[in-house]
Amino acid sequence: MDLNADMGEGFAGVSPPDDATLLTLVTSANIACGFHAGDPVLMRRTVVEAAKRDVAIGAHPGYPDLLGFGRRDMAATPKEVTAYVIAQIGALDGFCRAAGTKLLYVKAHGALYNRAVRDAATADAIAEGVRLFNPSLILLGIPNTELIAAADRAGIPAAREGFADRGYRPDGTLVPRSEPGALITDPGRAADQAERIASTVDTICVHSDTPGAVQLVRAVRERLIERGHTIAPFAR
Repeated sequence: MDLNADMGEGFAGVSPPDDATLLTLVTSANIACGFHAGDPVLMRRTVVEAAKRDVAIGAHPGYPDLLGFGRRDMAATPKEVTAYVIAQIGALDGFCRAAGTKLLYVKAHGALYNRAVRDAATADAIAEGVRLFNPSLILLGIPNTELIAAADRAGIPAAREGFADRGYRPDGTLVPRSEPGALITDPGRAADQAERIASTVDTICVHSDTPGAVQLVRAVRERLIERGHTIAPFAR
């Protein structure tokens, strides 16, 4: 089982305080590409540190919304979304090449991800950006949603993602962050949820900005190992 976390979501070259520890616990890093967070100095540093630890690297593109951390919905057209995705993948891929490593997957961030889960046009626009840049890159998405369907339509590989630190609705989508129950901050509950969903997904996420993220990942990792799962990157 793969464990992923969002990384490099700082500014002015300053890494979030938990990134260094999280890189010793997760197996995949979704690295911010400068639109919702991050900058060139931080992108390069995070790529280098992830590569040192043999952590798989993915691009984490979002809406161009630094002020709102990419968590505000935007009225972007499909063509604009495709352009945003290509620009951000291209930036991170450049740093991967410079570090002698490879970009392996793409996971949309925040409001862009949430819209693409339910909106086919946005999902197709993301998948098209991935396909045009490199059709071997894997697109992450919640199972049985438009993101996974869009990857199939575009002819690119997809991976199913679950969340240990987010509440779920009955339809399998995430509880919006504005509503009660959106976040899980208790390590035991996060581990319980990870155990429940492990058989249905390829990778499990804990957001790096969730309070107590390090403790959550440790609890999830320990529980999955106890249940016989091997913790390893889903992509190579």
